[in-house]
Amino acid sequence: MNFYENTVKRLSRYMYYIAGGAIVLMMLLTCADVFLRLVVTLYAKYGWTILAGIQPIPGTYELVCFFGALAAAFAMAHTTIESGHVAVSLIVRLLSEKLQAGFQIVTGCLSFILFALIAWHSVGYARELSESGEVSMTLQMPYYPFVYGVAFASFAVCLVLAMTVINEWMKVFHK
Repeated sequence: MNFYENTVKRLSRYMYYIAGGAIVLMMLLTCADVFLRLVVTLYAKYGWTILAGIQPIPGTYELVCFFGALAAAFAMAHTTIESGHVAVSLIVRLLSEKLQAGFQIVTGCLSFILFALIAWHSVGYARELSESGEVSMTLQMPYYPFVYGVAFASFAVCLVLAMTVINEWMKVFHK
């Protein structure tokens, strides 16, 4: 179990770094595009010829959307490990430790099913997008690699949830 836990935690940490990198890229891209739009506005207003050839970055909106999808998806596994999601545990906290673990097992199993379905359907949807050749409007970038990324991230969440359920199961039946 230790090897499995370490591998899942390492994978989720790397995915978390990728999510952070996507957020940084979103910020840099947005700031650069806003700055370039300001430069274009200055050229239009004052006619400074030194600014004549500068244009905003085409496809900024598309890229920010793609990076946002990666950031959200790739942060899910690490957030699940750290229990960083919103949880309402007012009543559950009043229960015994074994009953709390039982609730964790049930919610972990239901969550596992949900993310397994998300991964499975994302793979099917990515395959459809790949076969149809659907691309973004401005940059003509294909959508399917990002949908495969969501599928991979959902599978990673399944691995984390399986680890959590096994750990909670051990708490209930090995004490």
